[in-house]
Amino acid sequence: MKKILIITRNLPPLIGGMERLNWHIAEELSKDHDVSIISHIKAKKIAPHETNFYGVPLNPLLVFLIFSFFQTFWLCIVQRPDILFAGSGLTGPIVVFWAKIFNKKSIIYIHGLDIENKSVIYRKIWIPFIRKADHIVANSTPTQELCVRNHIPLTKISIIHPGVDFPPRPREVEHIQYLKDKFKLKNKKVLISVGRLTERKGLNEFIQQALPQIVKDFPNILLLIVGDTANHALNKNMQTSTQLLETAKAYHVDQHIAFSGKVTDPELSSLFYLSDIHIFPVKHIPEDPEGFGMVAIEAAAHGTPTIAFATGGIIDAVQHEKTGYLIQNQDYQNMTNTIIQVLENKNLISDQECMQYAEKFAWYNLKSKFEKVIVIL
Repeated sequence: MKKILIITRNLPPLIGGMERLNWHIAEELSKDHDVSIISHIKAKKIAPHETNFYGVPLNPLLVFLIFSFFQTFWLCIVQRPDILFAGSGLTGPIVVFWAKIFNKKSIIYIHGLDIENKSVIYRKIWIPFIRKADHIVANSTPTQELCVRNHIPLTKISIIHPGVDFPPRPREVEHIQYLKDKFKLKNKKVLISVGRLTERKGLNEFIQQALPQIVKDFPNILLLIVGDTANHALNKNMQTSTQLLETAKAYHVDQHIAFSGKVTDPELSSLFYLSDIHIFPVKHIPEDPEGFGMVAIEAAAHGTPTIAFATGGIIDAVQHEKTGYLIQNQDYQNMTNTIIQVLENKNLISDQECMQYAEKFAWYNLKSKFEKVIVIL
């Protein structure tokens, strides 16, 4: 058994893939190890039960980092952890600094933006610390490539993808019918988009360049947008439902869009079940890469195919022609045609193959993957 100290700003109730990932890392590691967490105060109520939690202020960011820095120092003295673990590049310098001082091992879980951030301050301070970590865990193959490009030796990088709840919640027919009524989805073909509303998600361009043709071919189509503005994200580039609706009105497709806002996990599960296709038209932005695309795995777990642009870690999250289709970046005509083909023939993608692929990413596989990293430290 190891003593592991996790320092991360990304934990629920903040919403997002990184938050769910860090929660499950802590939970899975706590089954065999003594795990402590330093994170924002609000995360204490829903932190994994078998962990020791130490809260610091969430905002402003500088205050979070300062409090986390000194809390880590104190716990290194009183608890003497064997491993310091950063849940993202943000807390990487804290982990590496104190690990070197106390002669402990350091691990940093890296997402795409953690290593590709173009901020001058970040590149001068954070990147050198990240390079000095004992081990780097990348969330996808493209993120690993970004690490190598930033002079991190391949020998100290492992790839551990984010995970998914598997098996998914069973279909609740009454709840599905309730949501159909709520969002007026009866007798509709449904495209679902799930995620925080940022420029990178590409919804504005999708509404402009793809949705009008899809509406022409399928007048009963509805694009259901699940998610809200990324209020706590560090790299926001935010969009709002109002902006997207204005675009839809300009292209005369506003009657074919609905916004759910934030939803609960049971609601999201039901929405995946009632959707025909999960769309993921992420823009290729080098300074703001899509690290993985866990939502594509969540869709697959429910038997829902994903049609996405092949950018960033999405290439690991979607198995082309098995769980969906990967489209050349920003080829909206091809994306439009592919969506129409799948709507015309649901059997192009097998529900069963989607679910089999998703099971490889089940959270219960996370512990064994991290154990392999811990062993080599």
